[in-house]
Amino acid sequence: MKNTTVRLPGSMQLNEYLLVLQPPPDIDEKVKAIRNYFADTYDHAPSRSGRPHFTLVKFRHHAMQEDRLRRKFERIAGMQQPFLMELRDYGSFPSHTIYIQVSVKDAFRALVKELRTETQRMMKTDKENKPHFILEPHLTIARKLKPWQYEKGWPEFQQLDFSAKFIASSFCWLRRSEEGMPYQVIGNFSFRSQPVEATQATLFT
Repeated sequence: MKNTTVRLPGSMQLNEYLLVLQPPPDIDEKVKAIRNYFADTYDHAPSRSGRPHFTLVKFRHHAMQEDRLRRKFERIAGMQQPFLMELRDYGSFPSHTIYIQVSVKDAFRALVKELRTETQRMMKTDKENKPHFILEPHLTIARKLKPWQYEKGWPEFQQLDFSAKFIASSFCWLRRSEEGMPYQVIGNFSFRSQPVEATQATLFT
């Protein structure tokens, strides 16, 4: 009897997904410059890769479930009110990560909790693949650092100032087929509960 290899169809493939908030282009470029500085100074090439973002949730799922998830994300985003993200200085996860801190977290956490309530069951594929919801927002500068990189880099960044703010008005859906591959944008969901023009005028004067 011949051995046969069973190949799963593409719709059954277990992909990696992220839901993220992305800062606007001016903050994006500022953070990329800081990452590049860290990469050059502390010999950490991974700091150069990927677009800066705040992760809301990470999970693994089958491509065949994307349409169902997309409808749920659209509904949640449609009820979400835009909110202020204010960034202030640097923090760290000893002894492996340096990041930019978020000074006011309530609105971010409320969105993550809403996503958890509405989607946790849908995102769970099995006991080994459960969604991971991020309640502590942070904008990564460098992660998976070697001990010497952290021990030299953190004392410098601990003394530095950083300040920026923006209105979060959507979240983005990213997918990759395997670890190490770049993520691809597969959806962007706008917050539509109310206009933000008046709020922006107040916040940024």
